[in-house]
Amino acid sequence: MIDLLISGGGPAGLFTALHASRAGLEVAVVEPRAAPIDKACGEGLMPGGLRRLQQIGLGPAGHDLRGIRYVRGGRTAEARFRSGLGRGVRRIELHNALSQAAAAAGIRVERGSIHSVSQQSDCIHAGGFQARYLVAADGLHSPLRRSLGLTVPVGRTKRWGIRRHVEITPWSDFVEVHWGDDAEAYVTPVGEQLLGIAILSRAQRSFDEHLRAFPDLIERLGGAKAAGTDRGAGPLRHQARRQVAGRVLLVGDAAGYIDALTGEGLGLTFATASELVAAVLAGRPDQYQRRWRQLSRRHQLITRSLLASSALGPVRKALVPAARQLPGLFSATVNALAD
Repeated sequence: MIDLLISGGGPAGLFTALHASRAGLEVAVVEPRAAPIDKACGEGLMPGGLRRLQQIGLGPAGHDLRGIRYVRGGRTAEARFRSGLGRGVRRIELHNALSQAAAAAGIRVERGSIHSVSQQSDCIHAGGFQARYLVAADGLHSPLRRSLGLTVPVGRTKRWGIRRHVEITPWSDFVEVHWGDDAEAYVTPVGEQLLGIAILSRAQRSFDEHLRAFPDLIERLGGAKAAGTDRGAGPLRHQARRQVAGRVLLVGDAAGYIDALTGEGLGLTFATASELVAAVLAGRPDQYQRRWRQLSRRHQLITRSLLASSALGPVRKALVPAARQLPGLFSATVNALAD
């Protein structure tokens, strides 16, 4: 019998599969799309996320990152990572690295989708498979989370993201967050001649419409050519009632997602995936629920607080000046999320 059936072959699902395989579990992954899978995201790996990839033997190519820089109206504030470098990595580069590692490890990856599950006391049946446990790593709009009745309504306030790659030599080794009145632009170097720019906002607009709100960034880009097509995502916030339902365990965006504002989503995903595998090895799904809450608590507190405060115009305008005036607090906040 399969030990771990994983619905979703994105970074969350493949990292979980690799970690489980290294622990001696028999794993199968079900994913409807062919690799590599692209996604609208900021593409910055914090030091903790990069370190967890390196621990399973992966080091995807990209651009080293030294910290986070806030930018608004000619003012800047920056915080350097204390625990090592991060890395800007194109999502398709990351997915390729994970897919190749899964193939090398002999992990079975099947094309298909899982939308529901039947559970017994000692196993699950889903998508034509029988397994001891099922992992829902099926993304932001997780069909499995919905079918299990775990999706929680999150209210009317919604945020959306859109990303573009631009062919230009990066001018910084920092992720720059440019603060506008109703949007942020996250500028991440992902190659020697490539930038990723992700814009988050409560308004759904085209990339060019959003970009007009950032004249300093437009000047920096100097008419640089777009590479590929723009990609959008949203609404970003999704909440799960819990992350364990019997023998089904949720990981990654399927487990609940607040916002990309603080940028450490993949690092948290990799950390919780490791705990998921430990709980399966122990035969204690409840252990994963407890550890998921412990590991995500700081991320949720900081992200919710920053999201709520930045929704207020005067507070939003004061964020960069405050970070400049309180560099120790800014650095402590960035580094609390970086690992």
